Amino acid sequence: MKRLLLLAMLCLSLASGLKRVPLTRRRSLRKLLRERGQLSHFWKAHGLDMVQDSEDCAAFSEANEPLINYLDMEYFGQISIGTPPQNFTVVFDTGSSNLWVPSVYCVSKACAGHAKFHPTQSSTYQVIGTPFSIRYGTGSLTGLIGSDQVAVEGLTVSNQQFAESISEPGKAFLDAEFDGILGLAYPSLAVDGITPVFDNMMAQNLVELPLFSVYMSTNPESPLGGELLFGGFDTSRFTGTLNWVPVTQQGYWQIQLDNIQVGGTVTFCADGCQAIVDTGTSLIAGPTKEVKQLQNYIGAAPVDGEYAVECSNLSVMPDVTFTINGLPYTLSAQAYTLMEEGGGVTFCLSGFQGNDIPPPAGPLWILGDVFIRQFYSVFDRGNNRVGLAPAVP
Repeated sequence: MKRLLLLAMLCLSLASGLKRVPLTRRRSLRKLLRERGQLSHFWKAHGLDMVQDSEDCAAFSEANEPLINYLDMEYFGQISIGTPPQNFTVVFDTGSSNLWVPSVYCVSKACAGHAKFHPTQSSTYQVIGTPFSIRYGTGSLTGLIGSDQVAVEGLTVSNQQFAESISEPGKAFLDAEFDGILGLAYPSLAVDGITPVFDNMMAQNLVELPLFSVYMSTNPESPLGGELLFGGFDTSRFTGTLNWVPVTQQGYWQIQLDNIQVGGTVTFCADGCQAIVDTGTSLIAGPTKEVKQLQNYIGAAPVDGEYAVECSNLSVMPDVTFTINGLPYTLSAQAYTLMEEGGGVTFCLSGFQGNDIPPPAGPLWILGDVFIRQFYSVFDRGNNRVGLAPAVP
């Protein structure tokens, strides 16, 4: 299963024809909830304690994302739909494959504070009318399928089918800073068999190469949260050379982990295991039992539905290393913890989250933003591989 953890990246140009999308980062919703004394209630209300129920986990097969950490950090950018263009803020998500935005006909409170698509105001809109339904770990939405042109930073995709959300029940999207989601995973994950946006970019010869790359800034104060480059990668954003890792299953961007080390000792995944590189997940997630052990190893204790560590201990906490295709990807304590302030107090939160994904899709580790911020990531559809290299701060 996945929970909707939001993020999005933006494009950076290497040469003419490559497009850059500016990425912004908004104030943490988690901070707002904590200040209001509502965080613990939110976790419980959405089932975000450490033991996930099997019904929630079953939603993973529908390519839905964890919602847990969009409360922490969100990356998103702007797209437009229709003629003349109607603008929307979306999460660019490698963990799902559909594009959806709220419809002007949406009847839910969650739509009230977001941009809504007006089909009658677009001269290029076409009615498809197929019912659409998708369930996320902490929410769901239903609507209808339409078709129109979709523009992403100068790249205009013709005849792109997308979902117009009519009902967004509950609170999952109520406080979200984004309007919708643009999925960048493989077509096999797309609800209703809709062709994903990037597949249409490739088919319509809008990108120079059949790949895209993601950079996330490690500076929380930077106005530029990151970059997503369609059609290439930017060597100025990483050091050394890219380590190419084969995709093991073409749904999520799924790869093989050789092992996971804590403090230099192989502690998990000794015989290898599967992971996905997911821009839509804020933390690093893994099987609940193993992540609980990992929290113990790093000295994290449960606090208000999360795991916290003493900020003064960061210098003595162990490194956590993911070995991928024979190479180590090491995260220091400073990299795998999140520092926040609230009520005049600075505290540090663990960047690991338990998340049980049942077979046949799971078990899986999810390498989310905590990982991607440290390692520039290239998603190569032409060769079905992921490229990784240390990101430039």
